[in-house]
Amino acid sequence: MDDQVLRSLMKWPNVPDCFGWLALDRRGQWRMRDEFTQQNQLPGQVIQHAALNDFIARNYACDELGRYFFQNGPQRVFITLTATPWIVRIIPNEHGFALLTQCNSAIAPDSALSDENGNIYIVGKVDQTIYDSSNNGGGAKPFLKKESQTIALLHDHDLDHFSELAKLREEACSFGGSWSWYEKQLPLDPIHSQELAARFHYQTSPQP
Repeated sequence: MDDQVLRSLMKWPNVPDCFGWLALDRRGQWRMRDEFTQQNQLPGQVIQHAALNDFIARNYACDELGRYFFQNGPQRVFITLTATPWIVRIIPNEHGFALLTQCNSAIAPDSALSDENGNIYIVGKVDQTIYDSSNNGGGAKPFLKKESQTIALLHDHDLDHFSELAKLREEACSFGGSWSWYEKQLPLDPIHSQELAARFHYQTSPQP
């Protein structure tokens, strides 16, 4: 999290939280959602400004209730999640490929899940910022950076690549099997999409 953000929290600690105005879509894009957009359940406008996207990504965090937010200076902007808290891409690098989230952070995979709609989710560990209200001594103290188990929706542009890594078997409502990642065989298990939020402790529509 940016130092300037932490300093602003110390200076203005009681700025009201904001809900509903920012969303993360299933392609890892941040979207602004004004009152008209919210009232009509529209997806919102994609944020195109590169510096703003980077600022949001650097100051992306979650609290102990599983609510993800962008710490915009002293104000906490809670994020509506179209899918999961993280969207992941398979990106080429000097070692072959990496799994990178919308915040350009790496996810170390343990397994994958497949739902009834053909979506693939990567389960693994990500370094993320956690807000703990029980440690609210002011300033940066409530924020902890730690490696946490989480879930990330695989971008649909990478489904074909994933299928090349996978050995599939048909299940009742989806697919199971295994997939290969850096010479390791990792499990691929079926799941119903409605189970994801509770199992991985996140809220898709945070409320006050």
